[in-house]
Amino acid sequence: MPPSLRASVSLDSGWRFLRADVPGAEAPLFNDSSWSSVSVPHTWNALDGQDGGSNYYRGIGWYRKHFTPAASLAGRRLWLQFDGVNQVADVWVNGVRLGQHRGGFAGFRFDATSSLKLGQDNVVAVKADNRAAADVAPLSADFTFFGGIYRHVSLTGVDPLGVRMGDYGGPGVYLRQRSLSDASASVEVTTRSWNNRGSAARVRVRAVVADHAGVVVGESVSAVRSVNAATGFDTVQTVTIPRPHRWNSKADPYLYSASVEIIDADTGVAKDVVTQPLGLRLASVDASSGFSLNGKRLRLNGVNAHQDRQNAGWAVSADQQREDFDLMDEMGVNALRTAHYQQAANVYDLADARGYVVWTEIPLVNEVADTAAFRANAQQQLLEMIRQNFNHPSIAFWGIGNEQKTSNTATNNLLRDLAASVRAEDSGRLSTYASHIGDLDPVSSHADLAAYNKYYGWYDQSSTGPGAWADRLHARDPLRKIALSEYGAGGSVVQHEENPSPPVTTSRWHPEEYQTLVHENSWAQLKTRDFLWGTFVWNMFDFAVDSRSEGDTLGRNDKGLVTYDRSVRKDAFWFYKSQWTDTPFVHLNSARWTSRTVASTTVRAYGTTDNVQLLLNGVAVGAPKPRADVHTWPITLRPGANTVTITGTRDGRAYTDTATWTLN
Repeated sequence: MPPSLRASVSLDSGWRFLRADVPGAEAPLFNDSSWSSVSVPHTWNALDGQDGGSNYYRGIGWYRKHFTPAASLAGRRLWLQFDGVNQVADVWVNGVRLGQHRGGFAGFRFDATSSLKLGQDNVVAVKADNRAAADVAPLSADFTFFGGIYRHVSLTGVDPLGVRMGDYGGPGVYLRQRSLSDASASVEVTTRSWNNRGSAARVRVRAVVADHAGVVVGESVSAVRSVNAATGFDTVQTVTIPRPHRWNSKADPYLYSASVEIIDADTGVAKDVVTQPLGLRLASVDASSGFSLNGKRLRLNGVNAHQDRQNAGWAVSADQQREDFDLMDEMGVNALRTAHYQQAANVYDLADARGYVVWTEIPLVNEVADTAAFRANAQQQLLEMIRQNFNHPSIAFWGIGNEQKTSNTATNNLLRDLAASVRAEDSGRLSTYASHIGDLDPVSSHADLAAYNKYYGWYDQSSTGPGAWADRLHARDPLRKIALSEYGAGGSVVQHEENPSPPVTTSRWHPEEYQTLVHENSWAQLKTRDFLWGTFVWNMFDFAVDSRSEGDTLGRNDKGLVTYDRSVRKDAFWFYKSQWTDTPFVHLNSARWTSRTVASTTVRAYGTTDNVQLLLNGVAVGAPKPRADVHTWPITLRPGANTVTITGTRDGRAYTDTATWTLN
């Protein structure tokens, strides 16, 4: 991988912030000394966006930063990059308005070359606005819209002869796998470049692919071309890679790197270089056998995940993102839906490196506005998502929306047009859409793939689970490629009930045991239906919905398998770990239910050991009732403290889980 020729400076620290609209705050001499000192990523809703009441601040917040760019940046084009601002952002440099970005989830850049003063103090001012905007998706959604500059900010200096920076925030280099066999792979490399010099330039473009060790395995060098001043130019090259090593999900997430150099042909000197990840793989979906990777069926054991954290909102760190992947790895997840929006670049980097199959989507949620401006914004957010993430091998599916409440002409026309845009922009991947209305409704017929949000046992308590639904739909339309995009139930780690009846979903009572039963029952049916191209638990983690008042915490959706602060793995987490991994362990359910009032109870446990045994107060209880995935024993507690211990052995090693249950 060649070293970067760009100069990149983090602008994360040293901001001043005020949660209000202030006339004139973009002016360089504006006095912001009374404002709060913050660093970005930052959100102004970290606390009020998670505490319930549907009253968190949705409005304008101002950010200002003084900084001195180095004089050594002279001669470069200087781009301000914002990785995420929710949801409308206006940006000024030294009082000069660079532009506005509408959309809360994609990165964006502004050319600040003519506005910055090198070696001197400069002022960047940003007005962020997280109010609902009539032309910006989403108009509404069942999650908190955290306001602020909640991802990183940087300044990048690029040679005037370089890869394009203004391509919907994309890298300017796009890798299309044209063929793949055991003998060779053919990769088409499209580079969008620009000559920002004041005169014509003679240019050569070199595309290089290196293996994981950095050894060059393929390259292509273009002919010299003359490019006029202030002119863009595209270069399409083909690189052939012999004996390719495939990216093969979690079994072998092998990554190459592809670098493109823009070379001044008169001097032979590279002026710019961009490096992107490259994973070689074949992915397909069949209506009968589901998802296949590299010619072999791969069951997608998936989860949905939002990007927020307790007391941080969307302003999360790279360490927190890694912790989320560590938890998903532990549970055996191999597929991730980034519901309901484009997430940080680091999320896709982690997915590439760890072998996740990813469905990412635009925030077209609930409803559309039948206006040209709204349609244009949806298309903009789709192009930003695709171009910014085009080269991630983990991404297999582009989502065009979720749960439109009304299947009207405006909705269907927009979904039709978005699906067409995916096909035009990226013929190597499939589009999908998640519906919660009629299974054969037109909203589910525009994308390449159909997916459905079904909450049997929770919102829909009339059915015993998703199996019968899936069979009916598959029988009615056997060519339809279907997935279960959401399923699950709420679960509180401090509320417990044995043999619970279905709770009122909007009530404050969400016993953990009921969530566990829903997942046990759902998975027993899903795992036998190979025609489903994927199944995605809702949700991996609890998340903030300030309008909710249910379960044990206001402002919380508690359908996660892990608590909002990531400190507690719920019992359902351990259930999936027993189903999706071969990691040796035993787990005692309801261990947190320490204060009991009924002597007769049933112990439930999961495990992947060769055997599982229960000890009650040091005395072995008989063998568990036979069931492959759940071990149960009826017991009687004695008054006072009872020690309940699960043990199991595997490969000569013992595994134990224990709790003390006090009968009052």
